[in-house]
Amino acid sequence: MASGGDGSGAQAHWGRGQVPDALIATHAGVWVAREGGPPSGVSRREAIARAGDTPHLMINAPVTASRLGYPELSGLDLLELFAFVHPARFAVPTPRGLAEALGIDGPGGDADTAFLVRAARALLGTLVDPGWTARRGAHGVFAGLARHRWPWAGLVRPLLKAPETPERSLFTALPRWEEGAPREAPRPVTLDASAVQARLASIMGDRAEPRPGQRDYAAAVTQAFQPRTAPGRPQVVLAEAGTGIGKTLGYLAPAISWAEAAGGAVWLSTYTRALQRQLDAEAARVVPGMASLPATPAGAETRRVVVRKGRENYLCLLNLEDAVQGGFQNRAAHFAQLVARWAEYSRDGDMVGGDLPGWLPRLFGRTSFAGLTDRRGECIYAACPHYRTCFIEKATRASAQADLVIANHALVMINAVRGRTEGQSLSRIVFDEGHHLFDAADNAFSVALTGREAVELKNWLLGPPTAKTGRRRGLAARLADITSYDDAAAELVERIASAARALPSDAWLARAGGGEPEGPIETLLAAVRAQLLTHAAARDVDAAYGLETEIADPLPSLVDAGAAASAALGKLSGPMAALAAHLEAALDDPPDWLDTSGRARVEGAANGLKLRCELLAAWGGLLARLGGPADPVFVDWLAIPRVDGRDYDIGLHRHWLDPMLPFARGVLAPAQGVLITSATLRGRGGDDNWEEADALTGARHLPAPARHFAVESPFDYAGRARVLIVTDVRKGDVSGLAQAFRALIEAAGGGTLGLFTAIARLRAVHARIADPLARAGLPLYAQHVDPIDTGTLVDIFRAEPKASLIGTDALRDGVDVPGESLRLVVMEGVPWARPTVLHSARRAAAPSAQGYDDRVVMGRLAQAFGRLIRRADDRGHFVLIGAAAPSRLQAAFPAGTPVDRVTLAQAVAIIAGLPQGAVPCHDDDPGSIEPDSIGDAE
Repeated sequence: MASGGDGSGAQAHWGRGQVPDALIATHAGVWVAREGGPPSGVSRREAIARAGDTPHLMINAPVTASRLGYPELSGLDLLELFAFVHPARFAVPTPRGLAEALGIDGPGGDADTAFLVRAARALLGTLVDPGWTARRGAHGVFAGLARHRWPWAGLVRPLLKAPETPERSLFTALPRWEEGAPREAPRPVTLDASAVQARLASIMGDRAEPRPGQRDYAAAVTQAFQPRTAPGRPQVVLAEAGTGIGKTLGYLAPAISWAEAAGGAVWLSTYTRALQRQLDAEAARVVPGMASLPATPAGAETRRVVVRKGRENYLCLLNLEDAVQGGFQNRAAHFAQLVARWAEYSRDGDMVGGDLPGWLPRLFGRTSFAGLTDRRGECIYAACPHYRTCFIEKATRASAQADLVIANHALVMINAVRGRTEGQSLSRIVFDEGHHLFDAADNAFSVALTGREAVELKNWLLGPPTAKTGRRRGLAARLADITSYDDAAAELVERIASAARALPSDAWLARAGGGEPEGPIETLLAAVRAQLLTHAAARDVDAAYGLETEIADPLPSLVDAGAAASAALGKLSGPMAALAAHLEAALDDPPDWLDTSGRARVEGAANGLKLRCELLAAWGGLLARLGGPADPVFVDWLAIPRVDGRDYDIGLHRHWLDPMLPFARGVLAPAQGVLITSATLRGRGGDDNWEEADALTGARHLPAPARHFAVESPFDYAGRARVLIVTDVRKGDVSGLAQAFRALIEAAGGGTLGLFTAIARLRAVHARIADPLARAGLPLYAQHVDPIDTGTLVDIFRAEPKASLIGTDALRDGVDVPGESLRLVVMEGVPWARPTVLHSARRAAAPSAQGYDDRVVMGRLAQAFGRLIRRADDRGHFVLIGAAAPSRLQAAFPAGTPVDRVTLAQAVAIIAGLPQGAVPCHDDDPGSIEPDSIGDAE
């Protein structure tokens, strides 16, 4: 590996007197070193003063800044240099993770500032290594970075030589896609279950241990790939496979067999990005030729496996071009240049969960990719100069020809419903993580008329107010060449533009909140806010999450505002629907002046208009509720959501009381076959109780019953896991909760996943225990505290066996950390659902209110426990801190798992493997630890 050397090329340029100072800040202390010398412990104040005078070497500047309490910190961040030298390469953003990625010796401890110098020399030395595989394009990107005063520019410039011949820019160097013939419809085939089992055996290999449960599972789910017997009667299989069965390969075997025999595509749908990555890796590993290869020029081998996501996940090359040509400034410009560097080496341009390092945006203070992805429906399709190299277009075309398409539940639902309106359907679908289908459908088929949604619609129609001259945003700009030839289209575009001005614009939230709204929609939002402030105070809600109330007994001002808003939206939807129909007619009988590029723009505009007409119709139905009776199939309410106590939106919301009704009608019924699988599909009412699973997957709404199959986990939960319910920590006692978490983490020696139901408690506990744990050599990371994205937090947790991680729902459902890195799961309380309007309505409609609440809680407990044992040789403890946890909830855990109610002291002794009563004691009370005391030894 080029970067694994001693950095001798950099050494000649970088003598001892030129070595920058180094800075390390953790919860255990702060250390600095001058010019490669030995480290010395300093206070936060002194470290900040030194870093302000001269740039220091560091790893992950935002995290270092967080430890110092100095957000303005900047310097020579090794992660930025790594992203430049090794674009699209994975690295855990810690000293040990960076050492592993570079192939050099890791740090000797928290205070090893010499490691920062070694890592910098290794990275800089790569620049002069003849074997550097990422040299292409580096000089051009560096020139852009240097123009914007990149901190590393002075050290990189003498080492990075200009190419002997001029290189093509990124925008001309990327491979181009070519249009292909439409794919033929899948052939009807019947799969033999024994042949599928034989295919599974060949995938597993001769040396694989026998797995009877996996073989039975593969045979059972093959039914989902058989031809259906009548229209509207898909082959639906609900299959529960306990952890360790190997269900991924179990359904890949029939999926691959069917795709090859029928010539069709199987859509594999997941709820989490982690499982998407696992599915992609499994396909690449077990079946030759099935790897999802990078996009290739025309004539190359067709990709048989494609990861497909929504447009907002992919880099938009036109937005990137704007950014690197002056649209971004200062640190944002550095980010844009490093994204351009990554784009040339990226597999598919996926910025969210793809091969762009998840930590990269955070280095520049960015929590999203706004400005670089297509988030506002602004795409101009064939009019874009990068249309033929577009990552989004490549993914769309590749999925049309693939055997396996790996997507997420939301995208599959949207595509299935849209395909049905076009006379097509997704033929075969596998929904993994099927226990999340209800929530995914709940979101996919919901409606929200909010200020943010209305602004997004206005920006799509008129273009964002900040759009630069020449950038073709907005409907009129996208269709300018069409309307110059078509007077009818031009008139409709003008009517749309006039009506769209009634939608909210920038600063609408301040105007609505200040009582000075502009236009009928802002007036509606102000009336919604007034209604909430009048009625929501009577509800027992946590105002930190926002305010909400049912749409019941609306104030007259709200009813009047709703009528005016409905009329304004009607004036907009009419010409939009007329323009969509006009454009479709032009596509059916194209005039002479409509060329290929114009057709693409017309088709894109027509599809966009139709989708937004559907949205306006849904908004109209929601507004009709303000002055009329309730519809029993919907739950409607008003809400002001909040983040950190601040309002960030206002609006009306509508969800289906049972979202599986539209899911069954729009997704299941049109399909030929559907497999819904998970480790936790069934209810806990008995081994043969599938009633709950049928309800939560939509199967009960089909004319023919689904087939059911279940196979238990082969893991020895009774011998390798233990559930401890701690009974002596008072609810609401944050100091006692912090003491419990500290004691449990120390007893386990780290390797702890902590799950919280409230962000405020998470932050309070972290502030009390992070310092003492770090001083004990047990680093603690926290979602909603550390400036690190959730995926990277999990990567760090997985890579450091002594580390612990605390967080909320995303960690309960999306963490797969087998082995020693996770040996203890702690839940800070029984995860009861918050009493929202939606939850209350569904609870009231359930046969048993308690049974409904218990089902929700037991599902969460089962998923949390499922993080603990991921392999046959894993072992560990699951701790629930809940003195009043009902015994009936213990059914959430696998049969045979020991469950004991214990005191905190007993739990600590059990986890530490100590005799009962021999409990470690702390001289200091975590409640008295000041979170700002790191390194303050003055």
